This record gives sequence, C-alpha cells and structure tokens, in this order.
Amino acid sequence: MTTDDANAPWLIVGLGNPGPEYTANRHNVGFMVADLLAERIGGRFKAHKARAQVVEGRIGPPGPLNRRVVLAKPMSYMNLSGGPVTALRDFYKVPVANIVAIHDELDIDYGVLRLKLGGGDNGHNGLKSITKSLGADYHRVRFGIGRPPGRMQVADFVLKDFSSTERKELGYFVDRAADAAEALVIEGLERAQSTYNS
Repeated sequence: MTTDDANAPWLIVGLGNPGPEYTANRHNVGFMVADLLAERIGGRFKAHKARAQVVEGRIGPPGPLNRRVVLAKPMSYMNLSGGPVTALRDFYKVPVANIVAIHDELDIDYGVLRLKLGGGDNGHNGLKSITKSLGADYHRVRFGIGRPPGRMQVADFVLKDFSSTERKELGYFVDRAADAAEALVIEGLERAQSTYNS
C-alpha cells in the first residue's frame, strides 16, 4: 500500500499509561488529547485485541479532505507502546506515514507544540518502543511539558500530575493539540506546522 493511498486510514495514537493512578500525569497528555479527539468525533473507546482502546471515525469537512481515522490508546504501559501500535497498523492496514503519535516532550516549554515527521526519540520510552517496532518515519505531535525543576529526576517529573498553575491552562493546550493533530491529518504536515509550531 502506498502512502498516497487516499483511502488508507490514519492511526492517531495518544501515548500514556493505563490505570487511574496515571490519569492526570504529565506523561499521559497523549491520552488526554486522544480522549478529546474521540469526544469530537462522537465515539467511545472500546477494547481492541491489539491491547489498546480504539475509536473509529472520520475527521475533516465532507469531500476529498474527509479522512478515516482510528484513535488509539495503548494499554500496554508507555515503554511497550510499540506492540499495540504495530498490531493496530497491521489490523487496519495503515501506512507508517499515516501514523501520528501524540506525546509529552521534555525539551519544549509547557504548552508549546511541535509537529514533525521522523527523528529521534529524545529518551521518550513510548517513542523508543514504537520506533523499534516501526522505524522512525511516523508523525509526532510533541506537547511541551518543560524540564523538571531543581534536581527532580525526569522519571518522577513525568509521572507527577500537572501542577495547579499548569492545570489552569491545560484544557486550552490539550484543545490546541487536538486541533493540531486534526490539521496534520487533513491539511498535511507543512500547513499544520506553519499554524501550530509556535
């Protein structure tokens, strides 16, 4: 299947950890964006045999820009995300270029977005796992969470909830990240980057 196959679905994967204790963690911002996207298309996540929760639907205006999408939240824990993503790619026959990972990014200030295709994993275990399974040529919506304060370890920082100050704007930033993911799928990377790579 070629990547320009207009009928090929897109797979938008929000990265995070399953379980109520992780719900509000910085590391789970990908899940938050996926939940909002599911709400927008009027779908509810259901368990899939690929060890993921999925919603199928369409985004974009009626006509040639309307896209079939599969939204997914891997239920495997962050560092094993590659298994479910690969299984979903095979099940839905998605070209790797039509896969979008939405994830937290330490090297970007809080709330800033960066969209890109390919590249390294920057120490992010979810990306590391996906890249090991699929190669690096998938899209990313990188959601800035900033660096840990003082001497706090990165692992502790990403597994903590957003601070009360951050939570005041979190809804706005999650909304913007969902917009960016939709724009990437509907308009293509360059146009989406020019709008959202603030």
